[in-house]
Amino acid sequence: MDRQAQFRARETLIFQVAEQLLLENGEAGMTLDALAAELDLAKGTLYKHFQSKDELYMLLIIRNERMLLEMIQDTDKAFPEHLAFFMLHHLHHPERTVLFHQIEERLSTTGVGIQQLFNELYQIRKQRLRLIIRMTESYLASIQSSMPVRDYLASIWSLTHGAAAILNSSFYQRYLGSRDTLRVAYIDQALALPKKFSSVEQCA
Repeated sequence: MDRQAQFRARETLIFQVAEQLLLENGEAGMTLDALAAELDLAKGTLYKHFQSKDELYMLLIIRNERMLLEMIQDTDKAFPEHLAFFMLHHLHHPERTVLFHQIEERLSTTGVGIQQLFNELYQIRKQRLRLIIRMTESYLASIQSSMPVRDYLASIWSLTHGAAAILNSSFYQRYLGSRDTLRVAYIDQALALPKKFSSVEQCA
């Protein structure tokens, strides 16, 4: 393996371990000292891959966003499958969804020297959104729903992130019962929304 390949492999491992530590211990427990110790690397080696903890957080968020983009680029899947994969990506790891959203919101106002990374994140997100909009337009037309694309996508986002917040809540977890059943129920709700919208509109 050449040096560049070794660098990329080490970076992938750093991101994987950093995300694991972040999800297990929260922001307060995810220190660069702990990360270096977990990887058995010198702390200085970490700085070859990022310059600060804020930059590391942004790189983790971008990595997650690229994963979502790759999922939506799978043209073999129909819209319902894409919706299910998107929601399950968040609902199988609700702690990641909640934490990444909180960190991104915080860094958007307090982060230093990471504007270029925000630009990169937004470009990936815009690319993904363009694909989602086209796919959603085709799906709504195929089921003859009059629900606006904007309203449907906003509803899916709200339903998914609300469900992630509940699944991640230490209080509500004791009342949830089967998580798998709940995840399926949320997906079913999301798929039923445009059909219900059309029915309500016809009755109005």
